[in-house]
Amino acid sequence: MVARNLRYEVNCSILFAELPLLERPAAARDAGFDAVEFWWPFPVAVPSDADVDAFVGAIRDAGVQLVGLNFFAGDMPAGDRGLVSWPARSQEFRDNIDVTVGIGEQLGCRAFNALYGNRVDDARPEEQDALAVENLTLAGRAASRIGGMVLVEPVSGAPRYPLRTAADAIGVIDRVAEGTGVTNLGFLCDLYHLAVNGDDLDRAVETYGPRVAHVQIADAPGRNEPGTGDLDLDRYLDQLAAAGYDGWVGLEYKPSGASADSFGWLHRSAA
Repeated sequence: MVARNLRYEVNCSILFAELPLLERPAAARDAGFDAVEFWWPFPVAVPSDADVDAFVGAIRDAGVQLVGLNFFAGDMPAGDRGLVSWPARSQEFRDNIDVTVGIGEQLGCRAFNALYGNRVDDARPEEQDALAVENLTLAGRAASRIGGMVLVEPVSGAPRYPLRTAADAIGVIDRVAEGTGVTNLGFLCDLYHLAVNGDDLDRAVETYGPRVAHVQIADAPGRNEPGTGDLDLDRYLDQLAAAGYDGWVGLEYKPSGASADSFGWLHRSAA
């Protein structure tokens, strides 16, 4: 179960979670991977220089490439899903932009995921959407300084998160481009989230495949490793490759056992 001509990397915020965070890049390397991605790896928007240095050092010492990094998204375990459209916490997102892009500049990472944020009770959806355009524009301009791209992602499991389908994400990207001229925003196609939300994956890939900037996978239901659910991930990944996608595929699944034992599907297919 491995699509041809695509490269696989490990999301070390969900895999190898049995290890301390700074040990995970080396564990990914030991499992045979050359690249990793992370959600925001700190509990605050602006961590100390020492904490940033420790994270950067762990990636470098492991000898892996950081290919994806999330902007600060709030308290994810508590249900937060980004600050981009959250008026009360917009300044935290803005303060985080240069820190995130700065880490990317140090490590050669050029893809930065900006989770849109949940709907909130104290702002109208129109206000939140207008704020999102402002913040994504700021993030896009900052990322452009290093040749980077800001990713926009539909998410499942968060009832108040408004981006649920591929079309939703593309709509945001187009609003930013049309309103501000910022064009370095890309669609993060997470096949698991789209499937769980009921999006038509064949239609989404056919329609938006050429606009996909990053791919993540997990099987559904369950969000475990490929082969544990019902998704025909091979077929969708082959369709994406046929549409021109030649980037990384992030393994963003919850391993059903130990992380290091969850890659048999990949090694068997590659043999």
